[in-house]
Amino acid sequence: MIYAVPALPESGLPALGVRLMTYGLLALGLWLGLERSSLTPKQRQATWLSIMIPFTLWATLAWTAAIDGAFRAGASPLPLLPAAILLPVIVGAPVLLLSKRIGRLLDAMPATWLIALQLYRVFGSQWLAYWLGGTLPGLWALPAGTGDVLTGLFAVPAAIALASGTAEGRRAAMLWNVFGLADFAVAITLGMIMSPGPFQLIVPQGASVAIDSFPNVLTPAFVVPSSILLHVLSLRQLFRRNEAKTT
Repeated sequence: MIYAVPALPESGLPALGVRLMTYGLLALGLWLGLERSSLTPKQRQATWLSIMIPFTLWATLAWTAAIDGAFRAGASPLPLLPAAILLPVIVGAPVLLLSKRIGRLLDAMPATWLIALQLYRVFGSQWLAYWLGGTLPGLWALPAGTGDVLTGLFAVPAAIALASGTAEGRRAAMLWNVFGLADFAVAITLGMIMSPGPFQLIVPQGASVAIDSFPNVLTPAFVVPSSILLHVLSLRQLFRRNEAKTT
């Protein structure tokens, strides 16, 4: 649809739909996972709120900044977009990895959930649509879009393999997580060296869709760090289950 109707993404409706769907699935999955835990009802409610309130505020801040054009090249002397990608991971990853209550939640939640959830990565096909339409350089769109699509397509098979309970299934799930993180590493690196700013090394030729403007900027400013944290949680969960089986 993006390829056939170029005005569609400019309306912001696809971005709104995908974000709300993912947000709802995260909120529901978190609550269902807490219900499987040994926490008391008050502890479940407190844990759910302690995660969803910061997550909601973060989403609101990123959305507002994107609409206001805060991430556009030249809007600030500071590299706000790289900061929006990396700071949530730098701050959030240690909290999620060290929290005992998050650990109890991960122990209670099926390990397949955090993997299958990232089926939404197939919407990264938008970058391929832009490339086919001649509005994004292939040097960035091809690896970023293809990596996203493959991560999304293999999310469900990886979850099914993990559900088998075999060592091969666990290895497949870990490899899927590594591939998903590698896709982000490539996309972020290429994006930084191809975008106007202090890190630019490559100047793409021809017209290009503004990745640093609303609604496209919501992907690097919010979806990417959110997905990285989901990978971190999934790997922690897989390692915890593996350690439990070997002890």
